[in-house]
Amino acid sequence: MDGRDLVRSVREIGSGRAARGVRAAWRRRRIDAAGLPRRGAERARVPGQVESADPGPGGGVIRFSRSELRIMVAVNGAVFWGWDGAAPGPSYALAGGGPEPDPRAVLEPDKDGGWRVVAERVTVVVSRHGAVEVCTPGGVVLRRELPPRWWEPVEGGVGRWMQRAEVAADARFFGLGGRASGPRLRDGSYRLWNTDPGGSFAPGDDPLYLTMPVQLVVADAGTHLMFYDTTWDGTVLLREGEEGAGSGHDRAGRCELRMDGGPLRCWVMVGPPARVLLTWASLTGAPALPPAWALGHQHARWGFGSEQEVRRIVAGYQERGLPLDAVHLDIDHYDDHRVFTVDRERFPKLPVLAEELRRDGIRLVSVVDPAVKAAPGDAVYDGGTAVDAFVRDASGRPVRGVVWAGESVYPDFTHPRVRQWWGGLYEERLEQGFAGFWHDMNEPVSFNAFGEPTLPRSARHALEGRGGDHREAHNVYGLCMARAGYEGLRELAPQERPFLFTRSGWAGMQRYGGTWSGDVATGWPGLRASLSLVLGLGLCGVPYSGPDVGGFDGSPSPELYLRWFQLGAYLPLFRTHASHRAGRREPWEFGSEVLEHARAALLERRRLLPYFVTLSHLARRTGAPYVRPVWWSAPEDRALRDCEDTFLLGDSLLVAPVLEPGADRRVVRLPRGRWYDTATERAYEGPGQVLVDAPLSRIPVFARAGAVLPVRGDSGLELEAWAPAHGRTGGGLVIRDAGDGWDVPEMERYVSRHQGGKVAVTREGEDGVSEPEWPVRVRGLG
Repeated sequence: MDGRDLVRSVREIGSGRAARGVRAAWRRRRIDAAGLPRRGAERARVPGQVESADPGPGGGVIRFSRSELRIMVAVNGAVFWGWDGAAPGPSYALAGGGPEPDPRAVLEPDKDGGWRVVAERVTVVVSRHGAVEVCTPGGVVLRRELPPRWWEPVEGGVGRWMQRAEVAADARFFGLGGRASGPRLRDGSYRLWNTDPGGSFAPGDDPLYLTMPVQLVVADAGTHLMFYDTTWDGTVLLREGEEGAGSGHDRAGRCELRMDGGPLRCWVMVGPPARVLLTWASLTGAPALPPAWALGHQHARWGFGSEQEVRRIVAGYQERGLPLDAVHLDIDHYDDHRVFTVDRERFPKLPVLAEELRRDGIRLVSVVDPAVKAAPGDAVYDGGTAVDAFVRDASGRPVRGVVWAGESVYPDFTHPRVRQWWGGLYEERLEQGFAGFWHDMNEPVSFNAFGEPTLPRSARHALEGRGGDHREAHNVYGLCMARAGYEGLRELAPQERPFLFTRSGWAGMQRYGGTWSGDVATGWPGLRASLSLVLGLGLCGVPYSGPDVGGFDGSPSPELYLRWFQLGAYLPLFRTHASHRAGRREPWEFGSEVLEHARAALLERRRLLPYFVTLSHLARRTGAPYVRPVWWSAPEDRALRDCEDTFLLGDSLLVAPVLEPGADRRVVRLPRGRWYDTATERAYEGPGQVLVDAPLSRIPVFARAGAVLPVRGDSGLELEAWAPAHGRTGGGLVIRDAGDGWDVPEMERYVSRHQGGKVAVTREGEDGVSEPEWPVRVRGLG
């Protein structure tokens, strides 16, 4: 036992829980000692020489002397391959049963005894020793996977494997879930094991709550997304390449993946970033559509403490003219920290409070933890026991951990029956008046004083009837909990879109909701990590996310708080939040100057809500994240690939947050085209760098020339059109909805052009060209 672990436990959870955490850690160790198979002698294996091949739908099967490789090109352009007979399913990542094979893909012999599968968008070449190359239709190699290697127990059991790959020397790596250092992933080791870091984190801390074996690789030759579909613990080693300055001695970029078990199977998608994310969404599911109110400002705190405190905070926003759309209640509103309960002394009339807030346009959001207090008489515990809902150890006893409520048990969300039972429990939350749900502590967490802060690896799970242990179920625990909540809410409130975001998850989690940063450290590095997380998660197919504005712990300076607040105003989830031990996060707590500037940021967010609604619908239809790297439309631009302090909000806006203390100017790298500073309307030409003012009152935001975006005006929806360059046209999309419900709204397309010395905006649809029904405000004319 490391003494530092115990000190950390006492600091984070208190001495009483820390003592229980010591017992829980020893208990976990004993359970694994008895339940985990011992690792004995292993036998190494490689595929061997190619022997034969059989064509099949979308590709075929290639047999080697010691393995076989199944390749299938899907109708959506994604390519699957699996070793040792691995098939696309069953998979927690895929939506439905996965896509159909492309009947046009052909398996044919290649040179030197190898084979290749030729399709419209990609060619996959397999060497006679089992190396796999992913090539563009023109024959340019995007990725080369070397022959894999397995280590299998001599006496049977789960084997581990390694896969090495090479990419172009100029390639850059992104993704792997939520990473604090990035969004570009430098040389180093990245673990694939969802982990509560046990306190606030900053860049350099890894892993965090939400990991995914999803890489987006961007190079001159093209972009590809690689997904290794296995849920086991693993490590990714990345090394960027080096170019030989024209000498021809380039060093390829390298990726090495080591997994403790599971099938060796993967999917790869190639093409421009927008097409790659569209294919990924069609494979793993369309992102959930949040209700419109969830795109506004949300305020949370661990430690509101009572209905009176909630009313005081809401009144503070209202008295100062600050928009507020939701208030979040953390675990302190529970009765003795027990999930699906309410402390009746501090919140005696919670439904009344919720209704009063809703009349003012403010929703209540509830935290939901997965652990259930192991106490007979507790309604959730008794109900779960009756349906055999809780995870058991190898000997059949319910596994216990320690969380906020004390000794607790954990639902096995990998069982359909348990998901259905858990989903029904949200009826109690809806009756209390909650409109949204915030899943926390679902890696899952146990306050073990040493060792891993989670369940024993030998704990047994249903895994949809296949059976297995926590080594396989751990990374999808939060994903399956999100599914349980989402499906339960769909049944309980079928007319409303569920609002759910979750701290932990896995590939495909966007089907059920979004995520947030978790306990990001208060400080300038934490501010930078906030942006890295949102950008990286968007490139993994999770478009809705955001940080704890101001950081989870500590007391930010007024300048840091304001710069974080200004960044948050342009991110999908805009939420202030803090620990009960941290300083306040209400804008008026930082002085009159910060209050004035925070009000401006809030009002700008409110003005841009129609644009955020449009982006949410586009994310659902196309998989494109709201927040995109500046290279999104120009991945071939190497300077943009290395730009990490600026982002695109949709196609129309470029946001350059201030990430350093004391800065009142900053350098901004612009993509190709004309861009207008939205504060001064001065035009700048890209590609290139510009130096612009960044006073404390605002962060630099630029609009693309020709952009047409929906905004909220004094009398309702308006169109804001930015003048296109002479001789050019522009445009934009508008998608409106009622704010909730399942009706599919129309997508309106607008075009801007110079016409007769003026800028004209027209609506173009299937029935021809017409005048917009909304007022149009033209900007950028000097």
